[in-house]
Parts: sequence; structure tokens; C-alpha cells
Amino acid sequence: MTHIPASKAREDFADTLNRVAYGGERIVLHRRGKAIAALVPIEDLTFLEKLEDRLELDEARAALEETQREGTVPWEQLK
Repeated sequence: MTHIPASKAREDFADTLNRVAYGGERIVLHRRGKAIAALVPIEDLTFLEKLEDRLELDEARAALEETQREGTVPWEQLK
């Protein structure tokens, strides 16, 4: 993974973007030595979004199972 200063990415934006879009390169942008953002190919972003969706689905299923196992508390009692 390549690390470049954000200022350099700004100066060479078209080239930096082409490296990511067409070269499949992942680039971490940093400012004052601290990573602040990343440029990734759209395929990587799509994969990450699908992974997040899958994790959320797994969490929802686990919460539903817990509710079925342990029951719920009526709203009136909760208030």
C-alpha cells in the first residue's frame, strides 16, 4: 500500500486517481505524518460495503435469536 502526503495527491490528483482507478493501487493519504484518508478502487469499496451488510445481518440475526431465547420487556414496564 502506498502512502503519500495529501498535498502531493492534490497536486497530482488526476495521476493519483488513475493509479487507483486503473492500476488497482490503494493509496493512504497523510497529513503531518498522520493517515487521514484512503483512495481505493471501486471494487474494494463494493466488497467492503457487502462485508458490512453481511456483518449487520449477522448481528440482527443474533439479536433476534436472543429475543426469542430471553423474551422481551413490555413497553409499559420499560417506562
